[in-house]
Amino acid sequence: MKPWTRKSGIMRGTRFQTVLEPLEREMLGDSAATISDHLMERVRTAPKDELSELTGMTPGHAEPPADPGLARLLPSFFREGDEEVEGEAALTRQLTETDIIREKLRNLRLIGDRLGPDGSVAVTLGPEEARVWLGAVNDVRNYHAAQLDRFREELGPDSEQVQAADNYLEWLGFHQDSLLTAMMGELP
Repeated sequence: MKPWTRKSGIMRGTRFQTVLEPLEREMLGDSAATISDHLMERVRTAPKDELSELTGMTPGHAEPPADPGLARLLPSFFREGDEEVEGEAALTRQLTETDIIREKLRNLRLIGDRLGPDGSVAVTLGPEEARVWLGAVNDVRNYHAAQLDRFREELGPDSEQVQAADNYLEWLGFHQDSLLTAMMGELP
């Protein structure tokens, strides 16, 4: 991957550009699609109740996800035992989880739209798209960091799968840092 660059023009305004290797494009696009599928499945499996049908509100789950990757994307609003009222964490999750998932899916869709099944390796984003892209890449990193933890436990720290996952997380970190640097400029 070439580092992100900032281009400013009179007609198009500020744009951020990079060129990915074909394998990088494929891995990032696949990650965004996989995480989107898991988030959509979470919404589909949310329990339905009479109040939601009457109000049109889409409730979420009351319990946190069992999948460690999704648990990182949808953490609890409260630390264990910090609830003031019994069930407050579950109610908060039910009322907000679907909206949070909707926003994460919107962010991840930008990656899918830009990279697509046979999309270009050249990526150009406007300022708002760059912020959305950063949020999506952050979600991809969080999800895969949880997978890396599981791989280390199951396979040991020296396995090829752990090394590959670790390399991918490093690349995602570079990708994210490069875009932030292009957006904010070099820090002193």
